[in-house]
Amino acid sequence: MAGSAGLRPPSAAPTPPPLGGGSPPFALLATEGGARRLAAVDERARAQGLSAGQKAADAMALVPSLVTFDHDPAADRAALEALCDWCVRFSPAVAIDATDGLFLDITGTDHLWGGEDQMLVDLVARLARWGVPARAAIADTPGAAWAMARYGDDLAIAPPGQQRAAIESLPVAALRLEDAAEAQLPRLGLHRVGQLLALPRAQLAKRFGLATTQRLDHALGVASEALTFRRPATPWCDRLAFFEPISAPEDLARVAGDALALICQRLEAEGRGAKRFEVVFHRLDGKAYPVRAGLARLGRDARRLTKLITPKLDKVDPGFGIEVVTVHAWAVEPLAAAQERFDADADATLDETLAPLIDRLVNRLGENRVWRADPYQSHVPERSVVRNAPLDPPVAAKWDPDRPRPVRLFKRPEAITAIAKLPDDPPMQFTWRGRAHRVRRAEGPERIGQEWWRAGVGETDTGPDKIRDYYRVEDDAGGRFWIYRQGLFGGEDAPKWWIHGVFG
Repeated sequence: MAGSAGLRPPSAAPTPPPLGGGSPPFALLATEGGARRLAAVDERARAQGLSAGQKAADAMALVPSLVTFDHDPAADRAALEALCDWCVRFSPAVAIDATDGLFLDITGTDHLWGGEDQMLVDLVARLARWGVPARAAIADTPGAAWAMARYGDDLAIAPPGQQRAAIESLPVAALRLEDAAEAQLPRLGLHRVGQLLALPRAQLAKRFGLATTQRLDHALGVASEALTFRRPATPWCDRLAFFEPISAPEDLARVAGDALALICQRLEAEGRGAKRFEVVFHRLDGKAYPVRAGLARLGRDARRLTKLITPKLDKVDPGFGIEVVTVHAWAVEPLAAAQERFDADADATLDETLAPLIDRLVNRLGENRVWRADPYQSHVPERSVVRNAPLDPPVAAKWDPDRPRPVRLFKRPEAITAIAKLPDDPPMQFTWRGRAHRVRRAEGPERIGQEWWRAGVGETDTGPDKIRDYYRVEDDAGGRFWIYRQGLFGGEDAPKWWIHGVFG
């Protein structure tokens, strides 16, 4: 991973007030096994011999001036997640590291700040202004960035491919080793990472476990380290920063169009398009408001995207002003350049007519409410239809012209009462929703049984009483219905009539 930044924010607990000209030692308390123990300590408390896991009573006896506060892991996690969401202005891919750190994949984004060094300084300065002191570093791998941020020089940057030289002088604790290995190595005279790198790998793994060599490989980039990003990772992002905060609705619409134009220019330059776009408005207080738009087909038309985003801007609360706008693109795929029409009277293409309409409907109503019904390989009506995106490529299966199905298939069949001359004849009359219908024409029956091979996978209703005889009927008013008789005559229960859909 190129350009990974490690941060270390403080705990969500309040900072103790100065006492006697300086800050007193501070610790967080937690209850474990019915006893109050130290959950975390600051540098001053550690310097006086206190450590995490120590009993609170013993700690207070050793350091009477110790200031304590109840440890709240949920609040710490919520604060770290909020900080993770705030960092989206620097990178679209941010991962939470344990309880006190973040990883930012800044590949392809540092140029927006004029380079990695300026980006790093701006990030830490912004955090400091909000009362979040942090240490940060940049390296090719998450392991090296983690080590440098915690044990190296502040704001350190390892040149590409130089993470080995950057961590050789750091203590072995910088490798995120297991507790047993981290405690044993110094007793054997191994204090620095460089000393471990000089040892034979086989002996190192045999003595301290494979986890130790794996951590070395993670830091050096020999083995990749998987990170769980809070947001989908995408290198397709851009950023606009303003000299003065903006808040007027017309300004928000204008900058949304400008941001979309930036990302669309990048997509066009590389012959690509995207299906999902997101414009994020970052307020002065750190809160972010994302506004999303989706396309039915790959696209990169900034004007069309702006028309989809603008109606949703009423959900953005600018507060005291928006200072930064970021834009992201997902589902990016190659998209060939399309030639504009020469003849204005020529027939409009699909992209010029149906696609914009579907885009407006999807962004207004939601993706799950606009779909196309396609056939699926199953003779059971409930399973013979699948929902696909409106402009997805056509499926291989086709509707069977010899077995027409109703335009509207009910989600659940509705019970009716029917009268038929003979058991296998279509009904002469049926009553549905309190209204009587006299049948003028009828076709059928089409016998459909349940899929017998599903009887061992949680479905047991495959007996004779589940056989259906479907009829297509037309009443004297011209209405056409799809009804069926369920069950066979001569069984324990009399057959029942149902309506399953309507034609037209």
